Amino acid sequence: MNFGFTDDQQAIKRTARDFLQARYPLATVRGLAEDERGFTDEQWAELVELGWPGVIVPEESDGLGLGAVELVIIAEEMGYALAPSPWFSTTCAALMLVAAGTQAQRERWLGPLSRGEARGTLAVWDEQAGWSPDHSEVEPDGDGKLSCVKIAVPDAGSADFVIVSGADGRHYLVENDASGAGITLVAEPAVDPTRKLYRVELSAAPAAPLDLAPEAVTRAYATIVTLLAAENVGAAQRAMEMAVAYAKDRAQFERPIGAYQAVSHRCAQMLLEVEGSRSLCYWAAWALENEPETAPRAASMAKAYAGDAGFRVAASALQVHGGIGFTYEHDLHFFLKRAHANAHAFGDSRWHRDRVADLAGV
Repeated sequence: MNFGFTDDQQAIKRTARDFLQARYPLATVRGLAEDERGFTDEQWAELVELGWPGVIVPEESDGLGLGAVELVIIAEEMGYALAPSPWFSTTCAALMLVAAGTQAQRERWLGPLSRGEARGTLAVWDEQAGWSPDHSEVEPDGDGKLSCVKIAVPDAGSADFVIVSGADGRHYLVENDASGAGITLVAEPAVDPTRKLYRVELSAAPAAPLDLAPEAVTRAYATIVTLLAAENVGAAQRAMEMAVAYAKDRAQFERPIGAYQAVSHRCAQMLLEVEGSRSLCYWAAWALENEPETAPRAASMAKAYAGDAGFRVAASALQVHGGIGFTYEHDLHFFLKRAHANAHAFGDSRWHRDRVADLAGV
């Protein structure tokens, strides 16, 4: 397949790279990583001006009405910049509402999400039953209220609502309003400090069920894991570039260390894994738009490969940097942590390889 971006998609990629490079230098990323909230209203407003929260939202709901390829382009650049932002979590919520939201839920939330007036997130990982929505044991009581504990929920502290995965493929919308009725949020320590995670405790919280739309929900989850894979591509690309630049500048025995095979071969392996990950991500994004029967398998392949490769590339970059790469003062560890966290979010590589085997009938 001869895959290439359209002129509009190339423009989105250029705009994203220039915007994020200007707004998120690594000194800013470091400061936000150490901040309790992790982003500012001004930064969020600038993303809203670009229309990014509404990329996947239909135009009739004030969105851009674009597709998975455009989302992947933005996600890759977000990973490259390591931008701390609730864009990913809000996009997850938008994908679920587009896939299975009731008419009332779509009218209530999609417009505000697109305009940046509201943010959402997706809570999948049960404290006891694991991450997979297929294994969730959450069910409402007779009054339509939920009681459960979800962990590792991204950016729940700044979300206006949480979409909670439940038993039998059902999902429920729980508003995180000012009254806090039935919902308690506890900030959790995270491997990646640039993405804030929360423990969401629901105790008889009012919950509105989404429609039961298995195929659409499967596509939404496939899109979500493809976005995480694309983030890892961007983070790995940046880590590789940092390593190559250092290998050119750092000299030992009056020669750049990149001239030695032990270093140059490591850098070449980084390039191989970055490009392999990128190809799988682009294929998955294309399949989500053009070949839906292949999309779940393609998405899991991208997530499995990019999950492992993102961490390996960042770890190799650290090795190229030597002792300075192991210090907190160097920025490289932020990319290592983002890649490692993304590798485990929404299913680790082993889980997705098993899923690929199941979907392929192996």
